[in-house]
Amino acid sequence: MTSNLKQVWFPGPLIVGAGPSGIATAACLKERGVPYLILEKETCLAPSWKLRTYERLKLHLPKQYCELPLMAFPPEFPTYPTKQQFISYLDAYVERFAVKPLFDMAVRVAEYDASIRFWRVEAGDLEFICRWLIVATGENAEVVWPEIRGISRFRGQLLHTSCYMKGDGHRGEKVLVVGSGNSGMEVALDLCDNDAKVSMVVRDKLHILPRELLGISTFGMSMALLKWLPVKAVDALLLFGTRLLLGDTEKYGIKRPAIGPLELKSAAGKTPVLDIGTFAKIKSGQIKVVPDINQFTSKGAEFVDGEHEEFDSIILATGYKSNVTSWLKEEEFFGEKDGFPRTSFPNSWRGKNGLYAAGFTRRGLLGASMDACKIAEDIANLYGAVDIRHKLNTITS
Repeated sequence: MTSNLKQVWFPGPLIVGAGPSGIATAACLKERGVPYLILEKETCLAPSWKLRTYERLKLHLPKQYCELPLMAFPPEFPTYPTKQQFISYLDAYVERFAVKPLFDMAVRVAEYDASIRFWRVEAGDLEFICRWLIVATGENAEVVWPEIRGISRFRGQLLHTSCYMKGDGHRGEKVLVVGSGNSGMEVALDLCDNDAKVSMVVRDKLHILPRELLGISTFGMSMALLKWLPVKAVDALLLFGTRLLLGDTEKYGIKRPAIGPLELKSAAGKTPVLDIGTFAKIKSGQIKVVPDINQFTSKGAEFVDGEHEEFDSIILATGYKSNVTSWLKEEEFFGEKDGFPRTSFPNSWRGKNGLYAAGFTRRGLLGASMDACKIAEDIANLYGAVDIRHKLNTITS
């Protein structure tokens, strides 16, 4: 650690990241009377939502599964709030709980000092010293740029979905969307709705499910059924209903994994696609499914089946990754390869020496809220014990 920085001792936990996970944890700590400090590398709250999401984005799950602790969505919000509605909810949330992060404070390094039993965290020209460190930088801290041969040769527009806002700027273009997760599917639909000629790369097997079955949220139905049935049985019911509504996805180039969507989510953290209309465009031929890319060319792409095609724009829907291992000097709790806790949910929130993880459950906002409540309760108990020991030492001395 750098020794010439101004040192700041803080009595409560330090939270790294002011996204939904960080502000939810802060609110829960505040309710329990525990002081906290949030460091955010960007210049605004929830930067992933405010700066890196496309305009037509809506919450994939019903709002009741996306609320942060201690504050419900406004009752007038629709079942699936829009991006702007969710951002307004977050702004109201931080105002209600008076959450005030320190902005433009990118953490360079954080390391536990066993000699003093405190964490040392460098950001800006300061070194913070604290007993508890909460990592809330999230699962989507940095974009993933794929390593595809010839990507630098493409002369058209090349951008990641983090820079994509809306499709009207691509009207009449031939556009290739690389990636078929929820973001890739929704961007392809947005482009299609704006009269672009869209092709979408489907590289791996994936589960695509309707967002609703018989007017009921597919996710909500799954949660209800899991209270009574094993995962394999619920998966079988979901796939049966999906087959009735969507048909055989394999006929249109989308092969399903051997195991069901919920089992796959639990085993590998791979989220099924919740369809909002993209698959109908695929069935009608308005969105063309293409195989993996062998290499890019100056004018387009060569696919693994040997076919070549020219494109005006290529949009990389290749996702995001954790950046924890780039700054946290700790090898036991967070995995070096993916930057996620090595311990699986529901025990992925607490490490050793006062280290915590908020929002690394692969369960979206619901998982982040669960982490926030557990972390705040745990630290509040410890903080109270530390405070009592301090008072006793003061009296006896």
